[in-house]
Amino acid sequence: MRRMKRVLSTLSVVAILGATSGCTGQSGERAAEGAGVGALAGAAGGLVSGLLWGGDPLESAARGAVIGGTSGAVAGGVSGAKADKAQAEAAEQQKIAALRARIGEDAFAGVTALAECKHGVAEANAQVAAQSKDSNYALAGLWVDAISRADRGDLAGARSFYSEIIKWDRSVENEEQAEAKLQNSLTELQNIRKRYKLPATCS
Repeated sequence: MRRMKRVLSTLSVVAILGATSGCTGQSGERAAEGAGVGALAGAAGGLVSGLLWGGDPLESAARGAVIGGTSGAVAGGVSGAKADKAQAEAAEQQKIAALRARIGEDAFAGVTALAECKHGVAEANAQVAAQSKDSNYALAGLWVDAISRADRGDLAGARSFYSEIIKWDRSVENEEQAEAKLQNSLTELQNIRKRYKLPATCS
């Protein structure tokens, strides 16, 4: 299985990566439809990042993008509403790129697909992520798979991941805590869908 490894050395590189989509592993083609980069993808990726690290650790990167975008807009003679829009888009792309780098391409593609109710795509990508040698990517994959199964009503399948999640997730000590995080994640997933004018639950 081939995995592309990126080194994000500067904010400009992050922005370039944020403008691209796609995923790695055997599920690449299956995930193509669900891996679009945009606000929904960023929100979904943030859900997984929050599970692993809590809060929103990437807000500072987004703020940095706004500052950089302002400088570029002034230098290029762009002003007013166009400059504001460019700054917002730059900030969003920076944040998305950082999320993708932090949770991994496959988990990011998976949770984006999950937000669109594409459970098969989500789980295929999650399973690739779970095999990663990067422990953060692997844990992200476990969570995405568990959330996807719970979202489509397979609670027993979701709970089958708890033992591995407890093993690798330092914030989860027992199945009760894993269950609580899962249920909170399902609520947040539904909120994200509603925020982007999608059905909260999948038919």
